[in-house]
Amino acid sequence: MTSSSSSSLSSDTRHSTHSNSRWHAPPSNTSGKDGPAWPGGSGTPRGIEADSRHGSIDENSPLLSPAGAEQDTLIGGRTERDEHDDEQDEFQKTKGFWYLILLTISIGGLQVAWAVELSNGTPYLLSLGLTKSLMALVWIAGPITGTLVQPYVGMLSDNCRVPWGKRKPFILGGAAATASALMFLAWIREIVSGFLGLFGADPESKGVKTTIIVVAVIWIYVLDVAVNTVQASIRAFIVDCAPSHQQEAANSMASRFVGVGNIVGYIAGGTNLPKYFWWFGRSQFKDLCAIASIALCSTVLLSVSVIHERNPQLEGRPAEKKAGVGTFFVKIFASIKKLPPQVAKVCTVQFFAWVGFFPMLFYTSSYIGEIYVEPFLEKNPNMTKEELDDLYENATRVGTHALLIFAITSLVTNVLLPFFIDPTYDNNPVSNAPGETPGVLNDDDSGVKTWLNRLVIPGLTLRRAWLLSHFLFAGCMFCTVLVRTVEAATVLIGLIGVSWALALWAPWAIISAEISRRDALHRTRQQQLRPVSREGESDASPSAESFLDQERRLQDPEDEPDQAGVILGIHNMAIASPQMIATLGSSVIFGFFQKERGVPGDHSIAIVLACGGFFVLIAAYFVYKIQDGMSTPADAAFAAEEGEATAIGPASPVNKRSMDTPRQSMERATLARSSSYGAGLEY
Repeated sequence: MTSSSSSSLSSDTRHSTHSNSRWHAPPSNTSGKDGPAWPGGSGTPRGIEADSRHGSIDENSPLLSPAGAEQDTLIGGRTERDEHDDEQDEFQKTKGFWYLILLTISIGGLQVAWAVELSNGTPYLLSLGLTKSLMALVWIAGPITGTLVQPYVGMLSDNCRVPWGKRKPFILGGAAATASALMFLAWIREIVSGFLGLFGADPESKGVKTTIIVVAVIWIYVLDVAVNTVQASIRAFIVDCAPSHQQEAANSMASRFVGVGNIVGYIAGGTNLPKYFWWFGRSQFKDLCAIASIALCSTVLLSVSVIHERNPQLEGRPAEKKAGVGTFFVKIFASIKKLPPQVAKVCTVQFFAWVGFFPMLFYTSSYIGEIYVEPFLEKNPNMTKEELDDLYENATRVGTHALLIFAITSLVTNVLLPFFIDPTYDNNPVSNAPGETPGVLNDDDSGVKTWLNRLVIPGLTLRRAWLLSHFLFAGCMFCTVLVRTVEAATVLIGLIGVSWALALWAPWAIISAEISRRDALHRTRQQQLRPVSREGESDASPSAESFLDQERRLQDPEDEPDQAGVILGIHNMAIASPQMIATLGSSVIFGFFQKERGVPGDHSIAIVLACGGFFVLIAAYFVYKIQDGMSTPADAAFAAEEGEATAIGPASPVNKRSMDTPRQSMERATLARSSSYGAGLEY
């Protein structure tokens, strides 16, 4: 017999022992002073007594086969409950470096598509004839779709029960829709004019040009819906597939790929692509859309085909039978009210922070460009239109260079900073093999432990680093009104890359760790509540009242697990909704301070950026309110194995031990997290 078989046998023995200790056979007396053991005054249930008189027993009686046990039918000596427990154990094993890469690489491909839309979408729409006054109606699509689409997709994917995963259908569908929308948008002039030409319309007529603009604007909204679909699904996919104690590492890896995607997008945007990729199309935007589509589809197919997702059918039927618009809003408002406190605090931080982040992302290149053109305009305030066009074109390239430095700084920070962070959300990893103590590492890792411990800065937790990044961001924004040289402004934008790296990492890591922790506790609680149907345990049959009480507890809506898709969708609402506020506020400030193009002394964008810094300071206050340490699922799993899961609470010794994790446990968590970066491909 293999070791895995023996461990499975020992696991069955433990379950059997715990099951016998939890359930007790009904009393054998049928009458007497103590009263009957079963309703009706006999020692046998009425249904069984009646059927036994006819020589048979009703095997469908709810007293013999409750709804919760019907799903645990024995198949080949193992129950579906066993399969579910084995799968849960597999997903809590520490994953290797290559696993985290394959899990998160798809978000890098998505970021390339985002970079193409944000950096080249505006010039392309202007080339189609769209006016600047209507551009706001186009780019408001991002915040609107982010506010509505991501929570809705999260709800749909939470309720999906496809055997090969509940996130993968939406990832694949969203990626296919995004690639199709990009390619359609790139060739929209040819497609619309060619279609209308079938009816005799002149491609150069005003009506055809207006139709092209209208269809392009509509397709921008379609593209944003598709992008938000795949983004919401990928984020939930990472939460579901990364172990509870590696959520911090997984989201750090995801933020690195976001940085890589930004760099690829900016480099591609600054390269003369038709010269090298003429077969994709003879325009810059067509080549960019083709490259973005290839990057997205290839990375998504790699992640989906290699990474195994939990079988959602083992989770039972979804809570919602319908997923209409009405159900969506009811579900969202109910979920907002029931958000875990830790998640609610992160959402509050994101709401205020993104009022300041949004102007920085969209106006950085223009801010650098204003500083660049200022001395030229002071020397020659009477430039011709052609001279102004050339000057601002050079200013755009200078601003793009600053954005490239910003992206590189962000990526370097995401690569190096995790090794200096004192871990709090990667505590107590679950053991890799049966019989190992959670959090205890092998002696083979002692060499790695030595040098990794030297890198960790004591007390520099992820939350504190995130807090400091807000102060850094606000300080840089306040300095924008004082800086007058391109070099100094580029340094400010580069420093903001450090803050941006943590903005892409910390909130996702904290929320993911909280969702994963609570999900593990819920699964542990369900294991304690469900009876285990096995041969040879008939003597431990629970009473009818026990069955009914158990079913009520299992079906209690208050005991439902936190659904990652919905929670991450609400988090994205906290990111997207302040973008509309920032857009409105920026428009008001521009109305007061903006000057005409070509007039020196226009510092309106610097004022907008500085105002955003005040909101980021408010966000820093709420970061301070977030907890650093939390109880971990490893403690819950250990308590469950000992039959103590119901004792876990605010005052329990297990919870207190996890909240007050000693320095040695922190070091073990650091090693468990960081050693995965050199372990190779492990599943």
